[in-house]
Amino acid sequence: MKTTHKLAPLPEIPGKRYFAIGEVSDLCGVKAHVLRYWEQEFPQLKPAKRRGNRRYYQQGDVEMVRRIRSLLYEHGYTIGAARLRLKDAARVDVTEDLAAPTAAVPESMSRQHRELRDIRLELQSLLDRWPF
Repeated sequence: MKTTHKLAPLPEIPGKRYFAIGEVSDLCGVKAHVLRYWEQEFPQLKPAKRRGNRRYYQQGDVEMVRRIRSLLYEHGYTIGAARLRLKDAARVDVTEDLAAPTAAVPESMSRQHRELRDIRLELQSLLDRWPF
C-alpha cells in the first residue's frame, strides 16, 4: 500500500527566465544529483545546456520538477508510474489536481482507485520495457 507524505511548502518561483541547478534544487526541495537523475528518467525534463555543460532551467522546467517531486514524494508513485502519468497527462492535455478526490466517490474508494491505477501504470511501464 502506498503512503503519502505531506512535505514542507515550497517557496514561490521567482519571475526569472533561467535558473541554475542549485537554484532549482532550493526551489523544489531536491538535491542537484536527483535533478540530474530525473533528467535521464523523464523526457519532459530537458533543461538547456550552455558552456561547460551547465544546466539552465526555465520556468516550465521548474514547474515540471515540482510536479515530478509531488508524484514521487507526496503521492508515492514509482518512477515508471510517474513517467506514464506525465505522458498520459501530456497526451490528453489535461491538468488536474492529483490530490483532490472526485466529489461523487467516497474517499476510501478514491484511494483504492488511485492504488489500482498506480498498479496498472507500473505494469504498463514493465510491459513497455519488456523485449517482445
